[in-house]
Amino acid sequence: MIFHFSLFTFHSAQAQELKIYQNRALEHNPSIQALRSSVGIAEEKINETNTLPDTEFGLGYFVSEPETRTGAQKLRLSVRQMIPWFGTIQSRRDYAGSMVNVEEINLEIARRKLNLEVSQVYFQLYELQEKKEVLQQNIDLLEVYRTMALNSVEVGKASAVEVLRLKMRQNELIEKMKNLQLQIESLETQFSNLLNSEEKLEIKVQDTLVIPFEESIDRNLALHPELQRYDRFSESILRSEELNQLESSPKFGVGLDYVSVQKRQDMMMPDNGKDIIMPMVSFSVPIFNKKFKSVTRQNDLKLEQIDSERTSTLNDLESRLQTTLNERTSARISFETQLENLSQARDAEDLLLKQYETGTIDFDDVLDIQEIQLKIQMNLVEAVSTWFTKDAMVQYLTVNN
Repeated sequence: MIFHFSLFTFHSAQAQELKIYQNRALEHNPSIQALRSSVGIAEEKINETNTLPDTEFGLGYFVSEPETRTGAQKLRLSVRQMIPWFGTIQSRRDYAGSMVNVEEINLEIARRKLNLEVSQVYFQLYELQEKKEVLQQNIDLLEVYRTMALNSVEVGKASAVEVLRLKMRQNELIEKMKNLQLQIESLETQFSNLLNSEEKLEIKVQDTLVIPFEESIDRNLALHPELQRYDRFSESILRSEELNQLESSPKFGVGLDYVSVQKRQDMMMPDNGKDIIMPMVSFSVPIFNKKFKSVTRQNDLKLEQIDSERTSTLNDLESRLQTTLNERTSARISFETQLENLSQARDAEDLLLKQYETGTIDFDDVLDIQEIQLKIQMNLVEAVSTWFTKDAMVQYLTVNN
């Protein structure tokens, strides 16, 4: 039986294959596409802010015509345009731009989480496929032992019961293989959904994952998007408050009134029937400005809330990072321990084979050592899978990608 892991060799193929799947997920995953649309909507809102209030047009017709010295007034036309305080439009653009930053960081968080989820499912698939291979190796090994038992039965050194027990053990492992295959199919469906693949996807999982020589220990959480999101929220609130202060300032408007005057027929005089043109200037002053004061108070409270939530999130990230680092180290320790145990189990297997040559083999011991080796091999696979899964979490928490 050949079953081994290489601890000190590095293969880049695994990282490359995984990265291909991650890039495909980022390109096609509907959640990511939805967030990209949110960024586009936020960017378009910048153009929305670059406008003035609606221009007002008015038309009035005098049913009862007022008489003036130069004639009767027939109709009135007016046009007015309100203009916000100086800098208000730019402030609106700045606020809209800060909301774009918020949407962009939400997209980045989603991208990182999707990469993490793809990695986790990928390593689960690796674990199940490796376990399936281990089971097949053990089934083949039991077949070798069963042949040895049949030979011993022929010469009267073993009983048919021992042959039956070996066959029953094979059947148990075959059953486990079939159950593993069902789990693999479920995970492949989940993996394809992450990539939003409509057709059946042929998933290639690296057949040998190798724990690298050194473990990266990076505790820099300052650039983590989950923290940067709060910073960008704070920035948007500051921009909102600047806009609130400007909108509480007076607004002014310009306009023009035109009055059509009918010429008098009963007398001749200067400016008889001359139309009236009257430029207008107006001011809008928010005298009762409790609304703006309330918005300022709300913004202050929001800043306090964000600061508290950021501190809480930082504490949570630090705890998750420390726990994940410990679990990753624990997986390495487990791997090294199981590797040593496997060496001991193989030595015991060699002794059994030598006993068979002398005709004194005990097939109860054969089943025992096979079961021990299977458990060790499964533990090895789980240790490798756990290490890479935890390493993916470390990358999510620390790497600025």
